[in-house]
Amino acid sequence: MGKKDKQFVEKVTAMEEDFAQWYTDVVKQADLVDYASVRGSMIIRPYGYAIWENIRDVLDKKIKDTGHQNMYFPLFIPESLLQKEKDHIEGFAPEVAWVTHGGSEELQERLVVRPTSEVLFAEHYSKIIHSYRDLPKLYNQWSNVVRWEKTTRPFLRSLEFLWQEGHTCHATEQDAAEETRKMLDVYATVCEDFLAIPVIKGRKTEKEKFAGANYTLTIESLMHDGKALQTGTSHHLGTGFAEAFDITYSDENGNQQYVHQTSWGITTRLIGALIMVHGDNRGLVVPPRVAPTQVMIVPIAQHKEGVLERAYELKGQVAEFARVDIDASDKMPGWKFNEYEMKGIPLRLEVGPKDIEKNQVVLVRRDTGEKSFVAMDELSTIIPALLEDIQQTLYDRALAHREEKTTNVTTFAEFKQALEQNPGFVEAMWCEDKACEENIKEETGATSRCIPFEQENRAGHCVCCGKEATQLVYWAKAY
Repeated sequence: MGKKDKQFVEKVTAMEEDFAQWYTDVVKQADLVDYASVRGSMIIRPYGYAIWENIRDVLDKKIKDTGHQNMYFPLFIPESLLQKEKDHIEGFAPEVAWVTHGGSEELQERLVVRPTSEVLFAEHYSKIIHSYRDLPKLYNQWSNVVRWEKTTRPFLRSLEFLWQEGHTCHATEQDAAEETRKMLDVYATVCEDFLAIPVIKGRKTEKEKFAGANYTLTIESLMHDGKALQTGTSHHLGTGFAEAFDITYSDENGNQQYVHQTSWGITTRLIGALIMVHGDNRGLVVPPRVAPTQVMIVPIAQHKEGVLERAYELKGQVAEFARVDIDASDKMPGWKFNEYEMKGIPLRLEVGPKDIEKNQVVLVRRDTGEKSFVAMDELSTIIPALLEDIQQTLYDRALAHREEKTTNVTTFAEFKQALEQNPGFVEAMWCEDKACEENIKEETGATSRCIPFEQENRAGHCVCCGKEATQLVYWAKAY
């Protein structure tokens, strides 16, 4: 092997030693991104983008299956348009990037580089909605947005990222509420059934809700290091934007009414979640349902007669029931094993002269490292079953980790102890006073992640102030 090969197969930093460095090592060595010339920007490499495409395609189908249509809006927003909804602009002001010049000329009005598109959709809706017959409006766009983050990390926080944002209009508050919950459930399905990431569904506190929303629903996941990650949000916007932008419709009685709106989105942050939930000290582990390549064929002693030919025949055979590729390069098998372990490909298929004699192959699971010898004529049965088992194993493992790292407490002393001794989710009662929420963050660094939908009629005392409380909240330190 040359010097470049040796560098590639070096081990990543152990996550137990330095989790942040481990994450960076995996992102780079798995060839997911490269750093761009602007601080906090990332170039998503083909392998990273292929994972995003698979997530996008799954979600896009579900969005369309629920009656939504895709459209696209401009990247730039006039300052006057953004200013129309006061709470909204105040919430985004610290992260806004401004365009002040066009060529060498100063613009008469500054332009915002899209941080989100509520105001763009609102302006458009005010022009196209007139009657109750025009409702509901169920639109979505796939796009990039820019938020000028102070601290950045690939996929988790970057100046520019990819996402989808749904924006809908409804005749009633109830219709909007049903839409808000429906899309949160869609996100939960994508995370759990495809990314194998367990989620907790709930409502954000007033302090943590989206700027300009009546309320925000969220799905929260726990990473391997015990920190939480917000993996998707759905916002009930009420009539705030409708009132600011005069989005009204004539109801069946001829009366003018404001529409009720929602917005919802997930981002390339999901790839960061995938890395931190499933990855290990050998690199990335990609759940089969979103893996660009589910099976990688590695010929052994490929210079020997008949090996490559048989390997390509197997590729054609496996392609009928799995996404498959072959590495017929002249690199050593050991280098290939390390490369595809680093990239987290679910199954490796090895075939050499002795295997061909026995009409078998060797299958190696990325999640457990388990090897099995499988007859070539059984691959169409064995491989799909193994991929499903890997998918389920990854979910079960992540769920067990979350349960192990979730602690129920009743006092503030227990709260602090839980974060210190068993970092993860802390279940604790809260009196709904913002002062207590802020005090908890100041004292422990933990924030409210969500008020779970399943409250089980709990009653008790606020973990911070001791007053009577009826709301159970999940708290955690978070990305």
